Amino acid sequence: MDGTLGLIWLLTSLTDMTLNDCPSGCLDTEKQEPQVLYQLGQLQSDEFQSANEFYLGYDSHRRRGPFRPTYGLSLTTDGAAWFGIGWKWSTQYVYDTPLFIETSMMPGLYMQGDGADLDGTLQFRSALGIGYTFDNGSKVTISYDSMSNADFRDASPSRETLAIRWSTNWEG
Repeated sequence: MDGTLGLIWLLTSLTDMTLNDCPSGCLDTEKQEPQVLYQLGQLQSDEFQSANEFYLGYDSHRRRGPFRPTYGLSLTTDGAAWFGIGWKWSTQYVYDTPLFIETSMMPGLYMQGDGADLDGTLQFRSALGIGYTFDNGSKVTISYDSMSNADFRDASPSRETLAIRWSTNWEG
């Protein structure tokens, strides 16, 4: 997949910041409940063999404007691993409803192992998810993401993931 998901993240977060955050301070810090998330997914690609993925993530205890720092570690059944740090945006900051849409952009480091040859260590992971927030703050999300080197190399193969995610407040 091309950079469509990354562009969606950029447009949603900057539009939200302009309309909702900038009147009082575009990048003001707001406290959030930190979240730990667990994700199981199926890797898809026209170029590579399918594999399964376990993803462990952490959403920060704060956000600046519409940008919430997020961290992720991915391990796949074909021996690949990825670690990234990036930013997440969600409609839950705009509308007070249990249903939400979220987008994210995370640059990170990829170790191929026996997994897909994505032509480089630096890989960008962009995601789009639809979810539901329970009364206790836990969330369930269906997400679709794409990871590639964003055309920084001659070849730019990608790997897509369709996943289900469970996140809960971090009591750490």
